[in-house]
Amino acid sequence: MNSDSDLQIAGDILEVPHLLQAPREHPATVAEFVGLARSLAADRSQWEHLVRYDATTRWYHRLRTGPGYEVWLLSWVPGQGSGLHDHGRSSGVLTVLEGTLTERTERGTRGLEAGAQRVFAPGYAHEVVNDALEPAVSLHVYFPGLTEMPMHTAPHCEGRAEPRAVTA
Repeated sequence: MNSDSDLQIAGDILEVPHLLQAPREHPATVAEFVGLARSLAADRSQWEHLVRYDATTRWYHRLRTGPGYEVWLLSWVPGQGSGLHDHGRSSGVLTVLEGTLTERTERGTRGLEAGAQRVFAPGYAHEVVNDALEPAVSLHVYFPGLTEMPMHTAPHCEGRAEPRAVTA
């Protein structure tokens, strides 16, 4: 039962914004990192003019850094892929900005079209490939910032990928 006394306790419902926390300057939770990726994806002026395509290797550009995180912009021409890898101690958010990418994991394969997002924890092994006929662009947020990307061999009989050393 609503009454005027409810308004005295809670205040005017139209004034709720004063109860909300001020937005943080930098994200600190998974949801905030997903929100950062979505906001960058929506604002093409932040990234579109930076994109380059390289037929010999995947192109990448560090778009932004903050305390404990990095944002990377990658382009993929048809046929380019990452190889099976994980992200060491980093968690991440992958957002497809343009085109279509294919993600392969031990659980299967999924197509990721523009707007699709994947969130992953440390140790999550996957391979990302542009199997389409058109180039693709993706945004990657890593927290903490990416310091390693161990490559893996093909899955063995138990269905788990084995890490392997990669030399430069």
